Amino acid sequence: MGLLDGKVALITGGARGMGEAHVRLFLREGAAVVFGDVLDDEGKALAVETGATYVHHDVTSAAEWGRAVETAVSAYGRLDVLVNNAGILRFRRIAEMEPGDFDRVIDVNLKGTWLGVKSVIEPMKAAGRGSIVNISSIEGFVGAEGLSAYAASKFGVRGVTKSAARELARFKIRVNSVHPGAINTSMATNPDMMSEVDAEAFVKSMVIKRFAKPVEVSHVVAFLASDRSSYCTGSEFTVDGGLLTGAGY
Repeated sequence: MGLLDGKVALITGGARGMGEAHVRLFLREGAAVVFGDVLDDEGKALAVETGATYVHHDVTSAAEWGRAVETAVSAYGRLDVLVNNAGILRFRRIAEMEPGDFDRVIDVNLKGTWLGVKSVIEPMKAAGRGSIVNISSIEGFVGAEGLSAYAASKFGVRGVTKSAARELARFKIRVNSVHPGAINTSMATNPDMMSEVDAEAFVKSMVIKRFAKPVEVSHVVAFLASDRSSYCTGSEFTVDGGLLTGAGY
């Protein structure tokens, strides 16, 4: 038996990176998966390879949220799980950052998450229960130079998660956040950011001195999506190899 047998899941930002790892693991664990992204070529290719259902999905658009949710409900008759994974990063110091770039990060990472929560309430109520997993970051706990917009958005995701957990518990809908640290994805190895980071010092600050594979985050997400986490809501789960405990961070 799979951890997610019988579950129907919607995963955002699923075409590559950590989102792709979520899609693949959820399928292996028995879930029916609908995933969205704006990267249509990558998304369609992954759908063909895996059998998951792909939908073009800009998470800043309420209309596109409605279409993604309707795709899942129409295809599988219900919706049990939402993984709010879509996110972007812009490395710019505050003095150098344009307001439009700040707005874009907040729109995708924070507003997109809020819209996702809002969009799945009714289908999860109809299903009788649900699990929402919001992907934040360790930057949702600490500020980092050059990541003011990203950190603001990820701090915000923590607040949305806790408020939603309180609002939705009466409907048996659980809401938790996951906070990855150094994950080996293209976003984490952004050239602008990496050129400004002392890689040797960064690794020394880690307790587990390596970058994680994306699937190492996916296993925590799958646990929270499953019934095994039935008493977890409003909680924050770090997947950072102990990075936040490092005195140098």
